[in-house]
Amino acid sequence: MRIVVTGGAGFIGSHFVRQAVTGAYTGGTAPEVVVLDKLTYAGNRANLAPIEDDPRFTFVRGDICDHALVAEVLADCDLVVHFAAESHVDRSIGGAEEFVRTNVLGTQVLLEAALRAEVRKFVHVSTDEVYGSIDEGSWSEGRPLEPNSPYAASKASSDLLARAYHRTHGLPVCITRCSNNYGPYQNPEKMIPLFVTRLLEGRKVPLYGDGGNVRDWLHVDDHCRAIALVAEKGAAGEVYNIGGGTELANRELTGRLLRMVGADWSMVENVADRKGHDRRYSVDITKISTKLGYRPRISFDEGLAETVEWYKKRRDWWQPLKSSGTSVR
Repeated sequence: MRIVVTGGAGFIGSHFVRQAVTGAYTGGTAPEVVVLDKLTYAGNRANLAPIEDDPRFTFVRGDICDHALVAEVLADCDLVVHFAAESHVDRSIGGAEEFVRTNVLGTQVLLEAALRAEVRKFVHVSTDEVYGSIDEGSWSEGRPLEPNSPYAASKASSDLLARAYHRTHGLPVCITRCSNNYGPYQNPEKMIPLFVTRLLEGRKVPLYGDGGNVRDWLHVDDHCRAIALVAEKGAAGEVYNIGGGTELANRELTGRLLRMVGADWSMVENVADRKGHDRRYSVDITKISTKLGYRPRISFDEGLAETVEWYKKRRDWWQPLKSSGTSVR
Protein backbone atom coordinates (compact mmCIF):
# COMPACT_ATOMS: atom_id res chain seq x y z
CA MET A 1 0.00 0.00 0.00
CA ARG A 2 1.29 3.46 -0.93
CA ILE A 3 0.10 6.44 1.11
CA VAL A 4 0.78 10.06 0.19
CA VAL A 5 0.54 12.47 3.13
CA THR A 6 0.51 16.16 2.29
CA GLY A 7 1.77 18.47 5.03
CA GLY A 8 3.41 15.46 6.64
CA ALA A 9 6.13 17.56 8.30
CA GLY A 10 3.59 19.60 10.24
CA PHE A 11 2.24 18.95 13.72
CA ILE A 12 -0.69 16.62 12.97
CA GLY A 13 0.62 15.23 9.70
CA SER A 14 3.95 14.18 11.19
CA HIS A 15 2.19 12.32 14.01
CA PHE A 16 0.13 10.43 11.44
CA VAL A 17 3.27 9.62 9.44
CA ARG A 18 5.30 8.44 12.44
CA GLN A 19 2.49 6.07 13.38
CA ALA A 20 1.66 4.95 9.84
CA VAL A 21 5.24 3.94 9.01
CA THR A 22 5.20 1.50 11.92
CA GLY A 23 2.02 -0.16 10.64
CA ALA A 24 -0.04 1.16 13.57
CA TYR A 25 -2.98 1.95 11.28
CA THR A 26 -2.74 -1.05 8.96
CA GLY A 27 -2.77 -4.02 11.30
CA GLY A 28 1.00 -4.17 11.70
CA THR A 29 1.71 -4.30 7.96
CA ALA A 30 3.79 -1.21 7.30
CA PRO A 31 2.82 0.71 4.14
CA GLU A 32 5.03 2.87 1.95
CA VAL A 33 4.54 6.47 3.11
CA VAL A 34 5.43 9.47 0.96
CA VAL A 35 5.34 12.94 2.50
CA LEU A 36 4.81 15.96 0.30
CA ASP A 37 5.56 19.16 2.21
CA LYS A 38 6.62 22.66 1.19
CA LEU A 39 8.39 23.18 4.53
CA THR A 40 6.91 26.56 5.30
CA TYR A 41 7.47 27.83 8.84
CA ALA A 42 4.93 25.24 10.09
CA GLY A 43 6.72 22.30 8.48
CA ASN A 44 9.71 20.92 10.34
CA ARG A 45 11.89 18.00 9.22
CA ALA A 46 12.79 17.48 12.89
CA ASN A 47 9.22 16.24 13.37
CA LEU A 48 10.07 13.28 11.15
CA ALA A 49 13.47 12.49 12.68
CA PRO A 50 12.26 9.29 14.40
CA ILE A 51 11.45 7.64 11.05
CA GLU A 52 13.81 9.55 8.73
CA ASP A 53 15.94 6.48 7.94
CA ASP A 54 13.08 4.01 7.55
CA PRO A 55 13.17 2.51 4.04
CA ARG A 56 9.37 2.72 3.84
CA PHE A 57 9.48 6.51 4.21
CA THR A 58 10.12 9.03 1.43
CA PHE A 59 10.17 12.81 1.74
CA VAL A 60 9.43 15.12 -1.19
CA ARG A 61 9.80 18.84 -0.72
CA GLY A 62 7.30 20.69 -2.84
CA ASP A 63 4.19 22.81 -3.20
CA ILE A 64 0.73 21.24 -3.50
CA CYS A 65 -0.03 23.94 -6.08
CA ASP A 66 2.63 22.48 -8.40
CA HIS A 67 0.59 20.49 -10.94
CA ALA A 68 3.47 18.49 -12.41
CA LEU A 69 5.01 17.56 -9.08
CA VAL A 70 1.68 16.58 -7.53
CA ALA A 71 0.85 14.38 -10.52
CA GLU A 72 4.24 12.67 -10.21
CA VAL A 73 3.91 12.07 -6.46
CA LEU A 74 0.36 10.72 -6.70
CA ALA A 75 1.15 8.22 -9.45
CA ASP A 76 0.45 4.65 -8.22
CA CYS A 77 -0.95 6.04 -4.96
CA ASP A 78 -3.60 4.10 -3.05
CA LEU A 79 -4.49 6.67 -0.39
CA VAL A 80 -4.07 10.44 -0.05
CA VAL A 81 -4.32 12.00 3.40
CA HIS A 82 -4.42 15.74 2.87
CA PHE A 83 -3.22 17.72 5.90
CA ALA A 84 -1.34 20.50 4.08
CA ALA A 85 -2.83 23.90 4.88
CA GLU A 86 -2.18 27.37 6.12
CA SER A 87 -3.89 27.06 9.48
CA HIS A 88 -3.32 29.95 11.86
CA VAL A 89 -6.27 32.31 12.27
CA ASP A 90 -4.17 35.31 13.36
CA ARG A 91 -2.02 35.04 10.26
CA SER A 92 -5.10 34.82 8.02
CA ILE A 93 -6.48 38.03 9.51
CA GLY A 94 -3.20 39.77 8.72
CA GLY A 95 -3.14 38.47 5.15
CA ALA A 96 -5.50 35.97 3.53
CA GLU A 97 -3.95 35.51 0.06
CA GLU A 98 -1.66 32.61 0.94
CA PHE A 99 -4.53 30.87 2.74
CA VAL A 100 -6.67 31.00 -0.39
CA ARG A 101 -3.81 29.87 -2.60
CA THR A 102 -2.75 26.91 -0.49
CA ASN A 103 -6.02 25.80 1.03
CA VAL A 104 -8.29 26.29 -1.99
CA LEU A 105 -6.13 26.12 -5.12
CA GLY A 106 -3.76 23.56 -3.60
CA THR A 107 -6.65 21.29 -2.67
CA GLN A 108 -8.07 21.55 -6.19
CA VAL A 109 -4.72 20.58 -7.70
CA LEU A 110 -4.54 17.54 -5.42
CA LEU A 111 -8.12 16.48 -6.15
CA GLU A 112 -7.56 16.70 -9.90
CA ALA A 113 -4.34 14.71 -9.69
CA ALA A 114 -6.00 12.11 -7.45
CA LEU A 115 -8.81 11.76 -9.98
CA ARG A 116 -6.39 11.20 -12.83
CA ALA A 117 -4.32 8.76 -10.76
CA GLU A 118 -7.48 6.84 -9.78
CA VAL A 119 -6.59 6.78 -6.08
CA ARG A 120 -8.71 4.46 -3.95
CA LYS A 121 -9.42 6.99 -1.18
CA PHE A 122 -8.80 10.70 -0.57
CA VAL A 123 -9.15 11.91 3.03
CA HIS A 124 -9.47 15.68 3.25
CA VAL A 125 -8.60 16.92 6.75
CA SER A 126 -10.59 20.00 7.73
CA THR A 127 -11.64 21.84 10.88
CA ASP A 128 -14.68 22.54 13.05
CA GLU A 129 -14.08 26.25 12.41
CA VAL A 130 -15.91 25.97 9.07
CA TYR A 131 -19.19 25.78 11.02
CA GLY A 132 -18.72 29.16 12.69
CA SER A 133 -19.73 29.68 16.33
CA ILE A 134 -22.40 27.83 18.32
CA ASP A 135 -23.92 29.07 21.60
CA GLU A 136 -25.51 25.82 22.73
CA GLY A 137 -25.45 22.18 21.68
CA SER A 138 -23.03 20.71 19.13
CA TRP A 139 -22.67 20.78 15.37
CA SER A 140 -23.63 17.72 13.36
CA GLU A 141 -22.08 17.12 9.96
CA GLY A 142 -25.19 18.53 8.27
CA ARG A 143 -24.76 21.96 9.83
CA PRO A 144 -24.50 24.73 7.17
CA LEU A 145 -21.00 26.17 6.86
CA GLU A 146 -20.73 29.70 8.28
CA PRO A 147 -16.99 30.45 8.61
CA ASN A 148 -16.02 33.70 10.32
CA SER A 149 -12.28 34.04 9.66
CA PRO A 150 -10.38 34.06 6.36
CA TYR A 151 -8.70 30.81 7.45
CA ALA A 152 -12.02 29.10 8.15
CA ALA A 153 -13.48 30.42 4.90
CA SER A 154 -10.59 28.98 2.92
CA LYS A 155 -11.04 25.60 4.61
CA ALA A 156 -14.80 25.66 3.99
CA SER A 157 -14.07 26.36 0.32
CA SER A 158 -11.72 23.39 0.14
CA ASP A 159 -14.35 21.18 1.80
CA LEU A 160 -16.85 22.14 -0.88
CA LEU A 161 -14.35 21.41 -3.63
CA ALA A 162 -13.69 17.98 -2.14
CA ARG A 163 -17.42 17.31 -2.01
CA ALA A 164 -17.84 18.50 -5.60
CA TYR A 165 -15.12 16.16 -6.89
CA HIS A 166 -16.97 13.26 -5.31
CA ARG A 167 -20.39 14.31 -6.59
CA THR A 168 -19.22 15.27 -10.08
CA HIS A 169 -16.46 12.76 -10.77
CA GLY A 170 -17.06 9.97 -8.27
CA LEU A 171 -13.71 10.53 -6.57
CA PRO A 172 -13.79 8.52 -3.31
CA VAL A 173 -13.39 11.48 -0.94
CA CYS A 174 -14.04 11.62 2.81
CA ILE A 175 -13.93 14.89 4.78
CA THR A 176 -12.99 15.08 8.46
CA ARG A 177 -13.61 18.10 10.70
CA CYS A 178 -11.68 18.12 13.94
CA SER A 179 -11.76 20.23 17.08
CA ASN A 180 -8.68 21.95 18.59
CA ASN A 181 -5.66 19.65 18.58
CA TYR A 182 -2.86 19.55 21.14
CA GLY A 183 0.17 17.38 21.83
CA PRO A 184 3.94 17.17 21.19
CA TYR A 185 5.54 18.84 18.16
CA GLN A 186 2.90 21.59 17.87
CA ASN A 187 4.29 24.89 16.63
CA PRO A 188 4.50 27.45 19.46
CA GLU A 189 2.18 29.85 17.66
CA LYS A 190 -0.80 27.81 18.91
CA MET A 191 -2.32 28.43 22.35
CA ILE A 192 -1.06 25.54 24.48
CA PRO A 193 2.56 25.48 23.27
CA LEU A 194 2.63 29.27 23.06
CA PHE A 195 1.58 29.64 26.69
CA VAL A 196 3.79 26.81 27.98
CA THR A 197 6.94 27.97 26.19
CA ARG A 198 6.45 31.61 27.16
CA LEU A 199 5.94 30.66 30.80
CA LEU A 200 9.04 28.48 30.71
CA GLU A 201 10.94 31.53 29.44
CA GLY A 202 9.53 33.65 32.28
CA ARG A 203 7.40 35.71 29.92
CA LYS A 204 3.75 36.70 30.26
CA VAL A 205 1.07 35.00 28.20
CA PRO A 206 -1.56 36.91 26.15
CA LEU A 207 -5.18 36.01 26.93
CA TYR A 208 -7.71 37.27 24.39
CA GLY A 209 -10.66 39.33 25.64
CA ASP A 210 -12.38 37.99 28.74
CA GLY A 211 -10.98 34.48 28.23
CA GLY A 212 -14.49 33.09 27.86
CA ASN A 213 -14.08 31.58 24.40
CA VAL A 214 -14.75 27.84 24.60
CA ARG A 215 -12.98 25.10 22.62
CA ASP A 216 -13.18 21.32 22.53
CA TRP A 217 -9.73 19.76 22.95
CA LEU A 218 -8.56 16.70 21.01
CA HIS A 219 -5.24 14.93 21.48
CA VAL A 220 -3.34 14.57 18.22
CA ASP A 221 -3.05 10.79 18.69
CA ASP A 222 -6.83 10.42 18.97
CA HIS A 223 -7.28 12.64 15.93
CA CYS A 224 -4.87 10.65 13.77
CA ARG A 225 -6.39 7.36 14.87
CA ALA A 226 -9.80 8.67 13.80
CA ILE A 227 -8.41 9.74 10.43
CA ALA A 228 -7.03 6.22 9.95
CA LEU A 229 -10.49 4.81 10.69
CA VAL A 230 -12.01 7.12 8.08
CA ALA A 231 -9.34 6.10 5.57
CA GLU A 232 -10.08 2.43 6.20
CA LYS A 233 -13.85 2.37 6.65
CA GLY A 234 -15.28 5.80 5.86
CA ALA A 235 -17.97 5.96 3.19
CA ALA A 236 -17.09 7.96 0.10
CA GLY A 237 -18.71 11.37 0.04
CA GLU A 238 -19.27 11.48 3.78
CA VAL A 239 -18.17 14.04 6.39
CA TYR A 240 -17.03 12.93 9.85
CA ASN A 241 -16.65 15.19 12.90
CA ILE A 242 -13.78 14.29 15.24
CA GLY A 243 -13.79 15.63 18.79
CA GLY A 244 -12.02 15.03 22.06
CA GLY A 245 -14.93 15.54 24.46
CA THR A 246 -13.34 18.19 26.72
CA GLU A 247 -14.73 21.71 26.40
CA LEU A 248 -12.87 24.45 28.26
CA ALA A 249 -12.98 28.22 28.30
CA ASN A 250 -9.59 29.70 27.43
CA ARG A 251 -9.38 31.24 30.90
CA GLU A 252 -9.83 27.83 32.53
CA LEU A 253 -7.20 26.29 30.29
CA THR A 254 -4.85 29.15 31.14
CA GLY A 255 -5.30 28.42 34.85
CA ARG A 256 -4.38 24.78 34.32
CA LEU A 257 -1.24 25.68 32.39
CA LEU A 258 -0.17 28.18 35.04
CA ARG A 259 -0.43 25.52 37.74
CA MET A 260 1.49 22.98 35.68
CA VAL A 261 4.51 25.24 35.29
CA GLY A 262 4.34 26.75 38.79
CA ALA A 263 3.22 30.23 37.72
CA ASP A 264 0.37 32.48 38.86
CA TRP A 265 -2.04 34.96 37.28
CA SER A 266 0.52 37.76 37.45
CA MET A 267 1.99 36.08 34.34
CA VAL A 268 -1.20 36.66 32.32
CA GLU A 269 -1.69 39.75 30.18
CA ASN A 270 -5.21 40.46 28.96
CA VAL A 271 -5.09 41.65 25.35
CA ALA A 272 -7.67 42.99 22.91
CA ASP A 273 -9.87 40.26 21.50
CA ARG A 274 -9.17 38.79 18.08
CA LYS A 275 -11.30 40.17 15.23
CA GLY A 276 -14.32 37.96 14.55
CA HIS A 277 -13.37 35.65 17.42
CA ASP A 278 -15.78 32.69 17.52
CA ARG A 279 -17.20 32.26 21.01
CA ARG A 280 -17.66 28.51 21.16
CA TYR A 281 -16.94 25.37 19.13
CA SER A 282 -18.49 21.99 19.83
CA VAL A 283 -18.75 18.98 17.51
CA ASP A 284 -21.17 16.07 17.71
CA ILE A 285 -19.17 12.85 17.17
CA THR A 286 -22.15 10.48 17.10
CA LYS A 287 -21.65 9.63 13.44
CA ILE A 288 -18.00 8.57 13.58
CA SER A 289 -18.63 6.79 16.88
CA THR A 290 -21.58 4.71 15.69
CA LYS A 291 -20.44 4.13 12.11
CA LEU A 292 -16.69 3.63 12.58
CA GLY A 293 -16.28 2.84 16.29
CA TYR A 294 -14.26 5.92 17.22
CA ARG A 295 -13.84 6.99 20.84
CA PRO A 296 -11.18 9.36 22.22
CA ARG A 297 -8.81 7.34 24.39
CA ILE A 298 -6.56 9.97 25.94
CA SER A 299 -8.10 11.92 28.80
CA PHE A 300 -7.44 15.64 28.69
CA ASP A 301 -5.80 15.64 32.13
CA GLU A 302 -3.37 12.92 31.10
CA GLY A 303 -2.73 14.32 27.64
CA LEU A 304 -2.18 17.89 28.81
CA ALA A 305 0.23 16.81 31.56
CA GLU A 306 2.26 14.74 29.10
CA THR A 307 2.28 17.57 26.59
CA VAL A 308 3.53 20.12 29.11
CA GLU A 309 6.27 17.72 30.20
CA TRP A 310 7.31 17.23 26.58
CA TYR A 311 7.78 20.98 26.09
CA LYS A 312 9.71 21.20 29.35
CA LYS A 313 12.12 18.53 28.12
CA ARG A 314 12.32 19.51 24.45
CA ARG A 315 13.68 23.03 24.48
CA ASP A 316 16.02 21.77 21.76
CA TRP A 317 12.98 21.47 19.50
CA TRP A 318 11.05 24.67 20.22
CA GLN A 319 13.71 27.23 21.08
CA PRO A 320 15.12 27.29 17.51
CA LEU A 321 11.61 28.00 16.21
CA LYS A 322 11.23 30.91 18.60
CA SER A 323 14.66 32.33 17.88
CA SER A 324 14.12 32.14 14.12
CA GLY A 325 10.92 34.17 14.43
CA THR A 326 8.63 31.49 12.97
CA SER A 327 6.10 31.90 15.80
CA VAL A 328 3.54 34.69 15.71
CA ARG A 329 4.16 35.82 19.28
